[in-house]
Amino acid sequence: MRALLPLLRTSWAWPVGAAAAAAARLPRAASAGPGPRRTMALYRTEERGQPHSPDYRLFFKNVAGHYISPFHDIPLKVDSEEENGIPTKRARNDEYENVFNMVVEVPRWTNAKMEIATKEPLNPIKQDVKDGKLRYVANIFPHKGYIWNYGALPQTWEDPHRKDKSTDCCGDNDPIDVCEIGSKVLSRGEVVHVKILGVLALIDQGETDWKLIAINVNDPEASKFHDIEDVKKYKPGYLEATLNWFRFYKIPEGKPENQFAFNGEFKNKAFALEVIKSTHECWKALLMDKCDGGAINCTNVQVCDSPFHCSEEEARSLVESIKYGTSLASD
Repeated sequence: MRALLPLLRTSWAWPVGAAAAAAARLPRAASAGPGPRRTMALYRTEERGQPHSPDYRLFFKNVAGHYISPFHDIPLKVDSEEENGIPTKRARNDEYENVFNMVVEVPRWTNAKMEIATKEPLNPIKQDVKDGKLRYVANIFPHKGYIWNYGALPQTWEDPHRKDKSTDCCGDNDPIDVCEIGSKVLSRGEVVHVKILGVLALIDQGETDWKLIAINVNDPEASKFHDIEDVKKYKPGYLEATLNWFRFYKIPEGKPENQFAFNGEFKNKAFALEVIKSTHECWKALLMDKCDGGAINCTNVQVCDSPFHCSEEEARSLVESIKYGTSLASD
């Protein structure tokens, strides 16, 4: 086991107990105006198991050093304040209404298919395994690996039992995916603040698999980007490359081309925000045990009203009970 330096940056939301006390002693970043946001390193990551093996896991900790779930305990919205799961009303400009936390799973230009382990306690990041082999995406000419920083929005869930009205397909049973198009190569396990610009509706084996297009708010060019049309204007060809990447990336595995709703049209920010809202509501139902979550593991440390809530000590025991050196379960 190796402890990493703090990698994660995120917002102040849903802190409880020792984490709340520690957060209260840290200064908040100024938030006047839509410029780059300074954030405190409230989360860090910890590697367990051997890298490049089925045992490898990247766990998350909060500012107080307690294990948490990146799926359930990191807030969706930046600077959100909630009471009993309901956002409090605060005056905010439109720019900050569109700022979300993104958990980075795959840095740009890498090939390992890393993902939040939705079916494991505390949902660490792991490498996907299929047929006993670690999964890597193929290089889709002329690109190397993933062509964006790839990850997910926490506290979202695409319900596999709920048919989306716009795609006529159910969800894919995962948090909603994000393609971050900024100029920086981010690190696995980072939590960054992103602006949502639009969304693509991939249909993967009959399931809706939304792909949000977003940009890190601290990217040097972030001030130029407000909606999907700005991507076409300032990064010509990027959306076309994104569509082709998702269309072809499974062909080297012997699978057919992926399909898309809306004939592969990228929908705008307003549409994307409605998709996020819907998947957040599905996540709330999941955490409150109001729907069939199947094998999804909902163990969390900070959603106090959830029947799946556990103590900080219980979370630590869960992590320390995992035995390494043997193959762990795969999807």
